[in-house]
Amino acid sequence: MGARGLPPALPAAMPALLLLCLVVVPSALLPPAAEAARGHRDDGAPSGGTGGGCSNSTAPRLWVFGDSYADTGNLGDLGRELTHAWYDPYGDTFPGRPTGRFSDGRVLTDFIASAMGMPTPVAYKLRRGAGPGLLARGMNFAVGGAGVLDTGNFQRNISAQIDLFQAQRPAAGGGARGCDAGVALVVVSGNDYSYAADKDNGTSAAIAYIPTVVRQLMEQLRRLRDEAGMRRVVVTSLHPLGCTPLFTRALNYSGCDPLANAGAAQHNAALRSVLAGLDPANRTFLLLDLNAPFAALVEAPAAAPGRFAEPRRPCCETLDAGGYCGQQDDDGKRMYTLCDDPTKHFYWDDAHPTQAAWAAVAEAFRPKIREFLST
Repeated sequence: MGARGLPPALPAAMPALLLLCLVVVPSALLPPAAEAARGHRDDGAPSGGTGGGCSNSTAPRLWVFGDSYADTGNLGDLGRELTHAWYDPYGDTFPGRPTGRFSDGRVLTDFIASAMGMPTPVAYKLRRGAGPGLLARGMNFAVGGAGVLDTGNFQRNISAQIDLFQAQRPAAGGGARGCDAGVALVVVSGNDYSYAADKDNGTSAAIAYIPTVVRQLMEQLRRLRDEAGMRRVVVTSLHPLGCTPLFTRALNYSGCDPLANAGAAQHNAALRSVLAGLDPANRTFLLLDLNAPFAALVEAPAAAPGRFAEPRRPCCETLDAGGYCGQQDDDGKRMYTLCDDPTKHFYWDDAHPTQAAWAAVAEAFRPKIREFLST
């Protein structure tokens, strides 16, 4: 995932994505916590913690599971090389310093929470510094580098994140069936496929891994509904992977890689099939389409750019193809360039959108979130 380590959420190897296109899918933020609420409307959180059975509160609660597209501070600071998001220039736009978010500012979780009319839920790692009102609104368990299965990054996969959630809410097991535990957000951005490609150099193992990832994702979605009592589960589709700077750099940022995008489309088709099987009436699960709004913004031709003047070139650009945003040499000299205005760039680094990009994507999904939660 970019430089060997934890941060990026996207496949780094082209062979895996070439193989993705061939697969036939079976039918079968911030410390202190008060800063997490900045910029979001607070409808008045109830007091109390996160434990204990069914709640009569009408306040929305959001429980987040996933990777760096959703992480708001759960990845520990293991040094600049492994955990870039805790170092400059991350967080330059918001809140003006690094907070463990993989962007110049807010990320997907922040905008989902805003669409729900609530503060960003506190990151699990920062829970001890949060007040009871914020804790009552849910919690974010997503961590950069995570996957549906193990990704070799030594981060909690989605299953382990759900385990943590159930440990925080001991009554959320079978005894809580029928309770409305809130809304779950599940974000999967491609770490599993990157791991398979890195491990086996894009061989047949990558092909075999895709159905495994899909089946395991299906099992975790089922757990959230049947064991954790979630009546609303939002799961994201894969964005057009071939339009990320990891792939567009080889094309001088002039276009997207069509085969990589076809791989993302194949994953999304599998996910739609899984959700149709889990929820034929379409009452519990919402497939949040990130692919279409991403594509509309990043596939604009270079001769006629759309909303973003630089839809495929990152704001924070490494000077070395094997480097990373924020990299420094032994003397502390920057090994990257930084744009003057992140709002003109869709991508912040090789894999992650800018705050401005997430805000633009949120314009497309905000009505869908509100409609889903009102039914």
